[in-house]
Amino acid sequence: MAKRPFLKAQQPQEPATPSRGQAFRRLLGYITAYKLQVSLSILFILLGTLALLVPGFLVGQAINIYIVQEDKAGLANAVIQLLVASAAAWVLMSLSGLIMAEVTQKAMFKLRQEMFEHIQTLSLRFYDRQPIGELMSRILNDVDTINQFFEKGFTQLIQAVFMLLAVTTIMLLISPAMTIAVLLILPFMGGLILFTANFAGPAFSALQEELGELNGFMEENITGNKVLKAYQMETHTFGQLEEISLAAMKAGIRANFISLTVLPLATFFVNADTALVGLTGGILSLLGTIEVGTVATFLIYSRQFARPLTQMAQIFNLVLQALAGAERVFQILDEEPDITNKPGAQALVNDAGEVVIRDLDFSYVPGRPVLHDINIVARPGMKIGLCGPTGAGKSTIINLIPRFYDIQRGDIAIDQQSIYDVQTGSLRQTVGIVLQEPFLFTDTVMNNLRYGRLDASDEACIEAAQLANAHEFISRLPQGYQTLLDGGGANLSQGQRQLITIARALLANRRILILDEATSSVDTRTERKLQQALERLMSGNTSFVIAHRLSTITDSHIIVALDRGRIVDIGSHQALMARKGFYYNLYMSQFKEELMHKKA
Repeated sequence: MAKRPFLKAQQPQEPATPSRGQAFRRLLGYITAYKLQVSLSILFILLGTLALLVPGFLVGQAINIYIVQEDKAGLANAVIQLLVASAAAWVLMSLSGLIMAEVTQKAMFKLRQEMFEHIQTLSLRFYDRQPIGELMSRILNDVDTINQFFEKGFTQLIQAVFMLLAVTTIMLLISPAMTIAVLLILPFMGGLILFTANFAGPAFSALQEELGELNGFMEENITGNKVLKAYQMETHTFGQLEEISLAAMKAGIRANFISLTVLPLATFFVNADTALVGLTGGILSLLGTIEVGTVATFLIYSRQFARPLTQMAQIFNLVLQALAGAERVFQILDEEPDITNKPGAQALVNDAGEVVIRDLDFSYVPGRPVLHDINIVARPGMKIGLCGPTGAGKSTIINLIPRFYDIQRGDIAIDQQSIYDVQTGSLRQTVGIVLQEPFLFTDTVMNNLRYGRLDASDEACIEAAQLANAHEFISRLPQGYQTLLDGGGANLSQGQRQLITIARALLANRRILILDEATSSVDTRTERKLQQALERLMSGNTSFVIAHRLSTITDSHIIVALDRGRIVDIGSHQALMARKGFYYNLYMSQFKEELMHKKA
């Protein structure tokens, strides 16, 4: 195989947070995808707003004409018209709200789907620096704040703007002098909105960040609850939780203090403006320049003018919360996958299973290499044993073969094709993995097995379980293969969970197999049965086996001993024992420990 030029992997940078304007425009894109429904909702809002303006006109007319002239029939007719207009406004606004609620749910469904699908494209580097709880907070909590705005605030904002324009136009047509009295509230409400924008926005952003950190802490500690109990660290975590919760509480108090001062101030300005309108109307009425009914109309319209301003101040809080959430959501969506197929990438041509690692260097963090100059040649059907102390780089090597990370230098080739010239999907269809910590999904045993091959028949799944010596205990479960596994298999023992994951790998039947200390979680009796099954699985396939107990890899064609990211010994068990180097010392040390343990 020709030596490939050294690769320089790019270290992914966390994407910049989008501006509020950018975030808002992108959010609107999710809503405008449903143009017909949104247009219909807006039409109902406009018609409903016009219907809300009718009562003010009817009240003025009733006072000026029907009450003054004691026209009971006309007054009754005006009351009926008022009721009809109010009912029409209620129906139209309700229809608008229902339509917008449906649109919002569809849009948020699409947003959550996009987020989930996008994070599936991201490499393990992303998950290394992104706490799972904080990520869940973005997918659930932040999207929910966006949902709150579109479901409640969006239509109210449109209604408020249209109401302001319509009321102002009508008032100017009736009495410019009275209109000026009404409009005096604008500078005060405008200042209130600016105050909210300048202070509430950063406060809500800080709150979302603190809540994300709190969710991350809770998720981590609930997941690691067994460790906390084992080391009696509950009290210590209480202190940590208190510190993080206090920060979230203070951020919440700041954000809510600012937002909750808006409504009382807005109400004060509205009441003051209403009093001014009443005073102005009273003076003009006494001077005979305006009728009493017109003053009543203006009092109603002044309230209808002020209400949208109050709503806008409150809606602005929803907008700021939504934008704070949107910035965090789009930061995830803007995360560029660092593991991508290069142009012209092809599927793996051969399936022999040869793996060649040449001159490989790798680091998780720039400037801190964890692997140096790794060279391994695994011919088809070979078993490669990897051993060494904790942190030597064993798991890192096996994470690089399916390209979970990109290397900084060197190359990995499968059947003489560089994995960087191969489509990632094709590559990973060739590699089967059994991790040290078994992971099962909250689903039936049968469906968990089918993660190895989705189109597998029940018979194929059962056969794989038999090969892994899992069939016997599965058959004893309450519903056998249809038993629902709780909490990732919490109703099974550690060894049983591992047997199912091995059966899953058997079902997948990949040409290259990676076993990350796969037998370390089972007892000695089960391990013997398991080794027989694994030998059948590895027969004819290329296997990389990380050894917890060196006795499990003594039959390997090649044993690679690692220390501090470097290969310090490589060869067969017999050759390495004869060499009496690093592997020999490691093996003899473990052999003595096992011998002493047996004597004890």
